[in-house]
Amino acid sequence: MTTDFATLSPPLDRRALASAAHRADELLAGLPVPSARTPAQREAASSALDGVRAMRTEYLAACAEEIYDELTAGRTRYLRVDELVRAAAAAFPGLVPTDEQMAAERARQQAEKEGREIDQGIFLRGILRAPKAGPHLLDAMLRPTPRALELLPGFAETGVVRMEAVRLERRDGVAHLTLCRDDCLNAEDAQQVEDMETAVDLALLDPSVRTGLVRGGVMSHPRYAGRRVFCAGINLKKLSSGDIPLVDFLLRREMGYLRKIFLGLLTDGSWHARLTGKPWVAAVDSFAIGGGTQLLLVFDHVLAASDSYLSLPAAKEGIIPGAANFRLSRIAGPRVARQVILGGRRIRADEPDARLLVDEVVPPEEMDAAIDAALARLDGEAVLANRRMVNLAEEPPGEFGRYLAEFAVAQALRVYGADVLGKVGKFAAGTA
Repeated sequence: MTTDFATLSPPLDRRALASAAHRADELLAGLPVPSARTPAQREAASSALDGVRAMRTEYLAACAEEIYDELTAGRTRYLRVDELVRAAAAAFPGLVPTDEQMAAERARQQAEKEGREIDQGIFLRGILRAPKAGPHLLDAMLRPTPRALELLPGFAETGVVRMEAVRLERRDGVAHLTLCRDDCLNAEDAQQVEDMETAVDLALLDPSVRTGLVRGGVMSHPRYAGRRVFCAGINLKKLSSGDIPLVDFLLRREMGYLRKIFLGLLTDGSWHARLTGKPWVAAVDSFAIGGGTQLLLVFDHVLAASDSYLSLPAAKEGIIPGAANFRLSRIAGPRVARQVILGGRRIRADEPDARLLVDEVVPPEEMDAAIDAALARLDGEAVLANRRMVNLAEEPPGEFGRYLAEFAVAQALRVYGADVLGKVGKFAAGTA
């Protein structure tokens, strides 16, 4: 079974793209679920998808600025990444999957999906590559979330917000963000991203907060009962079940709370400052695996208990460790970065190379005192100005956007790779 999906010829026509996407959807609708397809059916599906994806790529290369201007009323509206893909689906049929198609995808295990998130990645790559649209979208993701704005009055009054994955408490000018998913050793999923972004927003919005601290809470898990754990990385069971979305987890995480910790929050501000940033400290107990280590790369000061370790098991899991590929070489050097990312090297806190990733290594019983001292050192107006200039030098405007544009597609392809599906299935079943 073959279908002719000819490439668009100038001038590019959104109606031709919609027609080609419709033909591809009809072909897929007539096939069994991916795991039940014959080799010939898999080839037909792949050929159809490759053809229409090439058209989307060409269309976006030529028209990304115009598309984004139409969706954002000439860049006068700030749409978050999830709002942008939904708006594009409504305004440009065939450019990205519809809400109905994505709802059908979410109801399936990862191995049974058609991979429509790849099409969202293609769209976002095109937008992020565009000189005007890309920076505007990144700015949109630095604005406070509606949930944080709703919770702000209560937090300002009580100094406490308890969420499913994060507990936020303000004490003596410090926002304490405690990761509290003790059922899964603080493994990351969409709920954790939602709660972390809310907590980071609140800490940055509250004028009585001067510094922020992120630390793992005390676990009830049998292997770590009574001990603090920082983060076990991506929740592989959720990935296997199809509950780690590209837009609402993999991209929102990088564009949202991680970047807000690094750069600050974009508000109306004043003439001299577009961003409201504050110093951040991270404290690692037991381990920082995968996303936990990625998180450390955006902090101003990192402490680690001497019996803890750090790792980025990307090679084992088969996916890309977020923006670690962008930041780790700068922080630890290219050789260590390759050993950790490509070779899966685990770095113990008590070995010399750990000092490339953390600022202080202290005995577990001295962590509390060391954290207090680190927070006190970062509590100053000059620190705010200097961290902003250091971060500007480390990640010049535009470089992060160029990386993220390629990441949007590369990561989408990886989470649907046959090797990844096989590995996460074994992890989820406990047989890896």
